[in-house]
Amino acid sequence: MERLQKVIAQAGIASRRKAEQLIEEGKVSVNGKKITELGTKVGLNDEVKVEGVPIERERKVYYLFYKPRGIISAVTDDKNRKTVVDYFPHVEERIFPVGRLDYDTSGLLLMTNDGEFANLMTHPRYQMDKTYIVKTEGIVERHLLKRIMSGLQLEDGKTAPAKVKELAIDRKKNRSLLEVTIHEGRNRQVRRMFETIGHPVQKLRRERFAHLTLHGLNAGEYRELTAHEVKQLRTLAETGSLR
Repeated sequence: MERLQKVIAQAGIASRRKAEQLIEEGKVSVNGKKITELGTKVGLNDEVKVEGVPIERERKVYYLFYKPRGIISAVTDDKNRKTVVDYFPHVEERIFPVGRLDYDTSGLLLMTNDGEFANLMTHPRYQMDKTYIVKTEGIVERHLLKRIMSGLQLEDGKTAPAKVKELAIDRKKNRSLLEVTIHEGRNRQVRRMFETIGHPVQKLRRERFAHLTLHGLNAGEYRELTAHEVKQLRTLAETGSLR
């Protein structure tokens, strides 16, 4: 048995807070009976409807996917381009990407059908670290890296401080290789940060999400997360620690 608002959130219909609001407004029914109490628990055989529409309850699944470049981080695409979901032809559950990586960015992307989990992983409040390998045009000087480390003013506001590690400098090809860790998830954030300091990104790969890595995977491959890994991610989001 699980709390009704949690079941609604896991179905991807609304956040848990919004689900609670829907219940209090009398827009949720269980087995044909309108429910307004937040403490209500339901089982797998109970029929839950939100605003008259039954919610579908599936086994919750969680995957770590190595997204290739040139793929859309979406379930469908109106231009019929290949999406991340196309790499999961044998997965019956209706999975979706947790957050997004832009078209030209490769790397670690979580996939799930658990809306509540996805919200935990992506909401700015939970500050989940995401680490990228960045190849830039031109050699980035230290004082510019310090600007990224202290926070940059972008068109949608100042970024939170980032962690930056210099991996290599290629003077012959005039480029830097850097490791950058951020916990925000703004659209094209890493690319925009480097554009702002005058060093556009040539290549970008997300290497880590929290403590998870791409180890053992090639581009286009995925693996299912273990129950322990999912629990660790939830704990990290909710407490800021793996313990």
